[in-house]
Amino acid sequence: MTPYAEVIGDPIAQSKSPLIHKFWLDALGIAGDYRRVHVTPEVLTDYIERRRHDPSWRGCNVTIPHKIAVMDLVDDFDGVRGTIGAMNTVVRRPDGALVGTNTDAGGFAAPLAGVDLAGRHAVVVGAGGAARAVLFALKGLGIGRVTIVNRSALNAAALLDRVGVPGDSVAFGAPMPSDAALVVNTSALGMTGQPPLDLDLTPLGAEAVVYDIVYAPLETPLLAQARARGLATVDGLEMLIGQAALAFALFFGAEPPRERDGELRDLLTA
Repeated sequence: MTPYAEVIGDPIAQSKSPLIHKFWLDALGIAGDYRRVHVTPEVLTDYIERRRHDPSWRGCNVTIPHKIAVMDLVDDFDGVRGTIGAMNTVVRRPDGALVGTNTDAGGFAAPLAGVDLAGRHAVVVGAGGAARAVLFALKGLGIGRVTIVNRSALNAAALLDRVGVPGDSVAFGAPMPSDAALVVNTSALGMTGQPPLDLDLTPLGAEAVVYDIVYAPLETPLLAQARARGLATVDGLEMLIGQAALAFALFFGAEPPRERDGELRDLLTA
């Protein structure tokens, strides 16, 4: 039986995860597969229960809108519910147990390994599932304060309280804090088919980093504005590949060949 993993969501046609995992499977010579499956909220429970009894199924990545709902269907040995509050990866153990975790946080943090954020100020756009993982990662990196830009101040406040990070929330259109060392877009704004993200980066200092987790398009207006100012940037493929690498190791028991990231990025942007 050929081992396989999947990515589930609604919609799911846009997911690049199969390209990433199949690239690594081929590169390592592993007999396996990775599939894209359209799962609506109405059939999520049935999907999970059917896969639980399939010994060839190694697990799945979970995307919008299931990252919160899936927590009720799997084991939570890492305490993800009480920390990040969202799962993006489910792993099937040999005994049939399904364990949920979150690789988004680690994938997000990896490109920032050389950036000193201890005690600094970050601006995060959005307060959804991705923002939960980003805030958890920022807390681990020692961030001092976070300002969340979001339509709902209540959701933003609840998120800050859950993660335990000092901060505040502001509405869209509020001035950018001049002391922000990092600006992160965790929302869908700026994505193909979505409204643009209108942020004025002018107040930022020259050493600020701008990070957009959107990867379609790869060059978002936010990143273009940052690069025009000479600011350091991180694009959405960095987090996408980073979180996928952590999930791949869980699914297939091997570390992906990250030295070939250049080839993989070319494939993903072709």
